[in-house]
Amino acid sequence: MGASGKYLLDTSTVIAILRNNPSAVQESSQAAELFISAIALGELYYGAYCSSEKEKNLKTVRQFAQTCTVLVPNDEIAECYGWLKDHLRRAGKPIPENDLWIAATALVYELPLVSSDAHFDRVPDWVVVNWSQ
Repeated sequence: MGASGKYLLDTSTVIAILRNNPSAVQESSQAAELFISAIALGELYYGAYCSSEKEKNLKTVRQFAQTCTVLVPNDEIAECYGWLKDHLRRAGKPIPENDLWIAATALVYELPLVSSDAHFDRVPDWVVVNWSQ
């Protein structure tokens, strides 16, 4: 667990929790506080709207969102996003657009990012953990 027990959850981690991945469920239940980026929350809502069980999945996303603190983009996150996108472009290691916003949020709030997406390891000098293993 991170030193503070506080974590920013990526979309992949929330999906693992909602699918009852034992490791993800256990780790999340032991965390002091869970955060989610409004960007990741939007990805979850998109998935729910696209699903064959739309109403059920929308309810699940809404209920999960109530268990987290939702972090919204602000000027500091926007600047960090710009820096990070440029840094990764120059290094020839870009990551998907939404994930840049999520990573910038983790950096600004100094929160470990929980994700099973390997490309987050490209974010310089940051802690990424995987609860789905």
